[in-house]
Formats: sequence, C-alpha cells, structure tokens
Amino acid sequence: QVQLVESGGGLVQAGGSLRLSCAPSGVMVTPNRMGWYRQAPGKQRELVAIIIRGGTTNYADFVEGRFTISRDYAKNTVSLQMNSLTPEDTGIYHCYAQYWGADHWGQGTQVTVSS
Repeated sequence: QVQLVESGGGLVQAGGSLRLSCAPSGVMVTPNRMGWYRQAPGKQRELVAIIIRGGTTNYADFVEGRFTISRDYAKNTVSLQMNSLTPEDTGIYHCYAQYWGADHWGQGTQVTVSS
C-alpha cells in the first residue's frame, strides 16, 4: 500500500521560507507524477507544483517564481522550497503521487503564514 508522508510545515512570518518534503513508502518504483497541492480554509484543493516523469515541472500561476519543486531520485522523495511566503499561502499542503494511473495523497502538513 502506497503511503506518502509529508514533513516540514509550520508557522512562519510573511516573507519567510519553509521547505516541505514528501517520502513515499510501500512502493519502490518512480511515480509518473509527484508534487504538491494545497487547500486553504473554505477553498478547494489546488495544484501548487508538480514534477512529471522525465523532469518536466509545472507550477501554479500564484507561485510566481517563489517556490521550487525538486526530486531526489535516489531517495524517491520530492521537496518544495517555498520563499517569500505570504498569508495567502496559508493552508494544508498535500503530497501527491501517481502510480500506474492511480492517485495517492498524503494526509497533509499545515503551513501558516502570519502577517
């Protein structure tokens, strides 16, 4: 059974930085897609950034160059470096991975940005 375990969330002041990491367990192959979504209070879950097999990356428009997604292929982990955070970035950040066409989600890690 695939499990995705996130780490690195927390409370930070506006303008600060956080680094999120996600480590899958229960699977040894490289996912087709792996990345991060977020859900703010009262809003739908939305894409933040994703890496597709082969290395192509896609970012949401609101990232505006502030975040960088990266993969460690040796450890099969994905990280999200978030800089210049604003209160609008507050939410639960979920790791996502697609294996054999099936979507898998982590339980999420809370990111809170204070003004």
